Amino acid sequence: MQFKRLKDLREDHDFTQTELASMLGISQRGYSHYEKGDNDIPTEILIRLSQIYGTSTDYILGLSNQRAREHMKSEKEKSQL
Repeated sequence: MQFKRLKDLREDHDFTQTELASMLGISQRGYSHYEKGDNDIPTEILIRLSQIYGTSTDYILGLSNQRAREHMKSEKEKSQL
């Protein structure tokens, strides 16, 4: 399974694969395998990615089209009041 959203999120945040891999404590090559779908994303890496990007794991996996996590969205809305 290819995780196209991983690449899109990374590019939206102006990260290189090397920078993101460093944040995750893995090699660039290892991260590249996640983006290409050669390897499944371990749960702990998936959770860390959702924290870095402020999105849900469901969005990263393509199970939801809602990019922002609900609790983050609610906090943002509250701060605009």
